[in-house]
Amino acid sequence: MKKSWVIPDIHGCKKTLQALIEKQIKPDKFDELYFLGDFIDRGPDSKGVLDYIMQLENQEFRVQFLRGNHEDYCIKAWEEDQTKKHFLGMRQKKKIQKIWESHGGKETLVSFGVKYASEIPELYIAWMKKGRYYIELDQHILVHAGLNFNIDDPLTDTFAMLWTREFRVQREKIRNKKVIHGHVPVDLEFMHHVMQSNSYNFIDLDNGVYMENIAGYGNLVAFELYSREQLIQSNIDF
Repeated sequence: MKKSWVIPDIHGCKKTLQALIEKQIKPDKFDELYFLGDFIDRGPDSKGVLDYIMQLENQEFRVQFLRGNHEDYCIKAWEEDQTKKHFLGMRQKKKIQKIWESHGGKETLVSFGVKYASEIPELYIAWMKKGRYYIELDQHILVHAGLNFNIDDPLTDTFAMLWTREFRVQREKIRNKKVIHGHVPVDLEFMHHVMQSNSYNFIDLDNGVYMENIAGYGNLVAFELYSREQLIQSNIDF
């Protein structure tokens, strides 16, 4: 029977991702792998994460993925840096890159062995740009951060999909479906409670894989949409 696995924010933790997929999920070519974005930043091997998921695609696994706010930062920094203007003969880091670096972009640049965003090979930027803002399934809406239910159609606000941190689901606005998202880390106890309950209109799968030595956090989670099976992989990158 085909399975549909949802995997949230990976944040440059390639070894952890690989262990989750190859030792726990063990997908076949009929299973669906849905990624909620934030592949990059904070962890030690953002390039490795992107390479690994591209490899899954090349091997014809069924991969679908979203753009997270960290990919959006990287894309914008790369685009802004294309001008390559110099001041007094010296190249300066652009404003967006400086902001991005302060949110984990520095680790991504190190993983690529570059100093400036525009030095990241365009192949990776083009791949990140393919990330969708949301995926609508029969019973679920997959989104990176959440949705803006203060407007008539929450599926039109892409900024909220990348950045919102608080929202109250109104299921009548999304065809009575449940929202599955990442972006804001929650502890495993709360996550498990929400997964096993029918009273919640959302599931937050982000356990803060990069958060070291904090009880209840620091794992990469996978959730199977129909059996509600939960897999937990502790971080092995740090």
